Amino acid sequence: MARAQNAIAALTRARARNIPIRDGELRLYPSLFSSAESDALFEALKSEVDWKLESARLYGRTVPMPRLVAWFGDPGTVYRYSGIEAAPTPWTPLLRTIKSRVDCASGATFNSVLLNRYRDQRDSVSWHSDDEPELGRNPIIASVSFGAVRTFQFRHKTDKSLRERIELPHGSLLLMAGATQHHWEHQIPKRSRRIGERINLTFRTIRQSAE
Repeated sequence: MARAQNAIAALTRARARNIPIRDGELRLYPSLFSSAESDALFEALKSEVDWKLESARLYGRTVPMPRLVAWFGDPGTVYRYSGIEAAPTPWTPLLRTIKSRVDCASGATFNSVLLNRYRDQRDSVSWHSDDEPELGRNPIIASVSFGAVRTFQFRHKTDKSLRERIELPHGSLLLMAGATQHHWEHQIPKRSRRIGERINLTFRTIRQSAE
């Protein structure tokens, strides 16, 4: 088993592409999962996950989030963001399968995952950084995408001339590491043209002291 995982990790690293940015580290794995695997996982996630429409605090107002969400993880991995306190749902066999591949590729061991379901081009996530205290300093964030390709946009927090755009393919993994969350914000913007459904899994490591 260990030999097979090492082989997968080596092959995955060979297919990875570093994206050079100042004050951060980005690495894209365009096909962490094969097309057939991605199709099957996408359909399974749509049907098996108990998706929720949450409301968030934005600029002093409570508004519905423009996407569906779910939070899974180890016991005690409570996550607080946008005025929401999310207690983890236990891992499912499906999510453990995906997490195993992500852990193997990244060299990290994640203890939680935030799932976002973008139903069409009108669903989005606004500018933000994954820099909540419970993630610790210089967190590694592993973002897996299934479904329609969406554009992931970055902007530097202090040098407004620095921007980056990354297309996230079906079955891909984007690793954000180093000081990325300190110096950059990211978003998935709304679009006017028709875009199909996309599911994103953002793996994180919550510090257990946050229990």
